[in-house]
Amino acid sequence: MGEPAVSLQALAKSFGQGTASIRAVDGLAFAVSAGEIYGLLGPNGAGKTTTLRILAGLLSPSSGQALIGGVDVGRSPETVKTRLGFLSATTGLHGRLTAREVLAYFGRLHGMGETALQTRIAELARALDMGRLLDRRCEGLSTGERQRVSLARAVVADPPVLILDEPTSGLDVLASRFLRDFVRAERGRGKAIIFSTHYLAEAELLCDRIGLLFRGRLLREGTPAALRAEAGASTLEEAFLRFVDASESPETVPGGPPAA
Repeated sequence: MGEPAVSLQALAKSFGQGTASIRAVDGLAFAVSAGEIYGLLGPNGAGKTTTLRILAGLLSPSSGQALIGGVDVGRSPETVKTRLGFLSATTGLHGRLTAREVLAYFGRLHGMGETALQTRIAELARALDMGRLLDRRCEGLSTGERQRVSLARAVVADPPVLILDEPTSGLDVLASRFLRDFVRAERGRGKAIIFSTHYLAEAELLCDRIGLLFRGRLLREGTPAALRAEAGASTLEEAFLRFVDASESPETVPGGPPAA
């Protein structure tokens, strides 16, 4: 096997100093391969967004290392930003620009030539069914429509790595399904994708492997089926709760009775 597309090694991030310091990410390590969707799951405050912001070059780690395509994010954040697309539920759009203008602006920032850029915008309009949105101002779009434009913005330069931080938050059922279908298609094109969510049922539908994050640490990692089997649970949510209980009560064995 070749080098993973994304690799975290003993990654840690603290905020504040002294006794007021908060360790948001604590020794995190995992890897994601090309053509794989890796789900990063956990409750609010588990460290998901902090981890993804470090990967995107928006935060510097306190210690450890994050690599995108073998490039150290902490040392070369600008290089890394050319290799990934980042999307969150709060990604902003320039309200007075049309969707087409937003995509053109970000494509040019990535150094795309005009012919390639216009071809790519047309491709994304078809793939995301947003042809009727292209010449409308972003300030007049619905939540679901804005998220389609934001997703197109994240992938306009066709980066090999996608980081999606709770991208379906606030979307209705149809919009969420459409976004998941697009993510699956990107995986089929060989993209390495990190998909963060606190909707565990959604992760079971979408992700190849899952990392269960709690209080900045990785509790477990594996396929949804393997995690359910290890915990003796019928759902991923039930498995996660058992792993959390076990982490706080070491004498408890996931999927079984208390140890003697």
